[in-house]
Amino acid sequence: MTNTIIRNLGEGLVLRHSTAEDAEALAKFNREIHGEDEWDARGIADWTLDLASGEGPTVAVGDFTVVEDTQAGEIVSSCCLISQTWAYEGIPFKVGRPELVGTKKAYRRRGLVREQMEILHQWSAARGELVQVITGIPYYYRQFGYEMAIDLDGGRSGFKSHVPKLKDGEEEPYTLRKAAEQDIPFLMAAYEHGCQRSMIHSVWDEQLWLYELSGKRKYNIDRREVFIIVDRDGKQAGFIGIPPIKWGDKSTLTVYELAPGFSWSAVTPSVIRFLWEIGEELAKGQNQHQEKFGFWLGASHPAYEVCTSRLPEISKPYAFYVRVPDLVALLLVISPALENRLLASAFAYYSGEVKLNFYREGLTLGFADGRLEKIEKLGPDSLEKASAVFPDRVFLQLLFGYRSMDELDHAFADCYAKNGETKQLLNVLFPKKHAEVWAIA
Repeated sequence: MTNTIIRNLGEGLVLRHSTAEDAEALAKFNREIHGEDEWDARGIADWTLDLASGEGPTVAVGDFTVVEDTQAGEIVSSCCLISQTWAYEGIPFKVGRPELVGTKKAYRRRGLVREQMEILHQWSAARGELVQVITGIPYYYRQFGYEMAIDLDGGRSGFKSHVPKLKDGEEEPYTLRKAAEQDIPFLMAAYEHGCQRSMIHSVWDEQLWLYELSGKRKYNIDRREVFIIVDRDGKQAGFIGIPPIKWGDKSTLTVYELAPGFSWSAVTPSVIRFLWEIGEELAKGQNQHQEKFGFWLGASHPAYEVCTSRLPEISKPYAFYVRVPDLVALLLVISPALENRLLASAFAYYSGEVKLNFYREGLTLGFADGRLEKIEKLGPDSLEKASAVFPDRVFLQLLFGYRSMDELDHAFADCYAKNGETKQLLNVLFPKKHAEVWAIA
């Protein structure tokens, strides 16, 4: 990349692409900006190095934006774009994930992040990414067109007294070993099977699995140490994923899937015992305490149901910020899912129009015998004819199954359907539904 400069921001500041030579400086920058403690900072640094080096499948060397103070010769603000594919009811769509967004304190409130987000959104659009998602602090990313609209994290925890004990002389029914490259076909199959529980999931191909198992740096905060669950006959029963850095006083798994034919109630006690043992090992190596174990698997998961009494501490999910710059384009892609929902409901073979008013603009969804045949923008002069009204970007909460129409109607006085039939139809087209996304980094 011969010319890395994107624009001159004045006062000695330039916005440019990152280069391979920036990797160590970016790692140091993000370690200082985002690291909350020694181990967290180490994990942030390794994550940055993995991304900025261009060694992985999701980020090229120039996919970081860098604001450099040319007079001081230092990076003062930066972020990056991680491209990936997600699926909506099994229908794939491209996603851009801005991450590692940060600015040195002395340079804040000067619009540096806004400049960079504009560039990242341009890159994402050029790659055909219909949605952008980001994890971040409350409120902040709303100013860049984002809405909190998909569950993020959340889980349940227990203490040492909740770890199930084997009976005297009882052999462990399921053991766990580190996953290897030859396990990738099984991991892909088990993961895809588990994704059926979630309305939205990220698409992990063979290249991504290989990079997760053997390509990332040891303490990358977004890496997962993957373990295969094996029964007494040596058959693969499932897998779990554990962060490489212990979460304070808690040993945590963030992904847990079983292959068809295996019982959650039979396997989970062995997983808990293994998780506790791993936590004690990590606690020694990272000079931390071991007080709890946690299943960080979102708002709902089969393991919660079979071990409710062993996971008494509940942590509510946070949320992904979501941006959809072109609703028409996304709705066209996922239209088969909307048609299938109609077909399975009392509105099967529905014909008619649903007009959505977003106050400044809107959309018309036209159905004929249950087929979505028209998606058009609704101009300002036609908004009064709309059958449902949504302020700001609240519609995204409905679209991604985060909230039902009834919940939005209750929470927002200026969000409503004009009659009961329309509300029911919207709940059919866009039902509230669990989503747990293992985002790609």
